Amino acid sequence: MREKRAERGLSQQGLAEAVGVSRQTINAIETGRYLPSLPLAFALARFFDTPIEGLFEPEEGELA
Repeated sequence: MREKRAERGLSQQGLAEAVGVSRQTINAIETGRYLPSLPLAFALARFFDTPIEGLFEPEEGELA
């Protein structure tokens, strides 16, 4: 997600405002400390006009 945000020249704050969350939430997602809720993942995917899989890939062992 960080790369897609940078491609658009957006700051974390700008992306946060666009999808209705805090800058800290965007930072936590980008650093892997937080997995977004499904509604937030959809909002981010819509914003970047990409499938959710284009933004988030589960680590091995995360899926049961």
